[in-house]
Amino acid sequence: MTREPTVDRARPEPLYHQLETLLRRQILAGRWAAGERIPTEEQLVEAYGVSRVTVRQALRNLVLDGYLERGPGRGTFVRKPTLTAGERGLTSFTQDMGALGLRAGARLVQGGVVPAPRPVASRLGVPNGQPLYLLKRLRTGDGQPIGVQTTYLVEERFPDLLAVLPEDASLYETLRSRYGLEIEEAHETFSVTAIGRADAALLGVAPNDCGFYVERVAIAAGEAFEFTASIMRGDRYRIRWVLKGEAAGPKSAEARPARGARRQRG
Repeated sequence: MTREPTVDRARPEPLYHQLETLLRRQILAGRWAAGERIPTEEQLVEAYGVSRVTVRQALRNLVLDGYLERGPGRGTFVRKPTLTAGERGLTSFTQDMGALGLRAGARLVQGGVVPAPRPVASRLGVPNGQPLYLLKRLRTGDGQPIGVQTTYLVEERFPDLLAVLPEDASLYETLRSRYGLEIEEAHETFSVTAIGRADAALLGVAPNDCGFYVERVAIAAGEAFEFTASIMRGDRYRIRWVLKGEAAGPKSAEARPARGARRQRG
C-alpha cells in the first residue's frame, strides 16, 4: 500500500480524526467492497505516516459508527450497510435508502381493508371497526431484508389506494402525488423486541433474535392518517442521538431518529 500524503500534522484536527475521515470517504466511495478486509494496522501506519495508537483510535471510531467490523484473528472488514436512525427531518424509508446509495424495495406480504382494531383506532382517533387499509410489507435495501412494516391507513382519505399503489413504490410519494397529502409531523416510539417466528422468516433471522419495534403515527391536515408498526433487524438497523448540554439549548426528550443507513417507513 502506497503512502497517502493527506494526513497533515499542521492542521488543528487530531490525526486520528483526519485518518478516520479519510478512511470513511474511501469506504463510501467503494474503495473496499462490503465484507472486504481493509489494510492491516501496520499497513495503515506505513501508508499514512502515523502511529499505531492513531490508527487504532480511527478504526475504533469507524467500528462504533458502523462502517467497519472486526473479525477476531481475521482483521477489520467493511461492514454491510446498516440503517442508522438519528436526528433528522421527516423522511420515508425510500428517501433514507437513497441517501445511503441503496435501492429501496418493498414486497407486499398482506394487503386489504380491515375493521380498525381497538389499539390502532385509538392511535388514529377513529371509531373501533372503521375501515382501514392494512399493508404489511417487507422492506429491503439493495435486496437485503431490513424490516417488516405493518401500516394502517384511514380508507376514506385515500380512495382506491390498493389499486394505484405499486408494490415497490414509496407509500409517502404515492400519497403525495396521487392524493396531495402533505405530512406535517410524525410521532415515533422505539423499543427492543424479540422477533417472532413469522417475521423472522421474512427477515432471514432466527426466531427470538433481537430487533427494534417502532411505532409511528403520522399527521396531515391536523389529523392522524397513518399508524405503522415496524420490526427492524437488530444487526442492520441502529439508533443514534446527539446529546447536548444545557448551554446548547433545550432538546426534545422525544428524540427523533442521524447517520448511516438512516431510517424508515413510507
